[in-house]
Amino acid sequence: MSAHEIIDVASMVLLAAAGLLAVGRVVRDGSLADKLLGADLLTIVIASAVAVSAAVTESDAFIDLVVVIAAVGFLAAVTVARFIEKRGARLPGETF
Repeated sequence: MSAHEIIDVASMVLLAAAGLLAVGRVVRDGSLADKLLGADLLTIVIASAVAVSAAVTESDAFIDLVVVIAAVGFLAAVTVARFIEKRGARLPGETF
């Protein structure tokens, strides 16, 4: 196994671990801002995994997909952040 293949496998394993941690952050009890942070991290991990797979296959066909995933993730994060700012960072059913 060459060094290039080891780096490819290691990067995908680390991205999978980061994805699992991001899903855990979304699922775990917490504020809406914590869930937004986890979802934003998950979109970054997905975009990174697509970029790594494009590098592994030496194909530039997926680069457009990476840009679209990153843009959608950014717009979703901004939209939810504006919603949180207007109504507060509490989940439905929470009272303070």
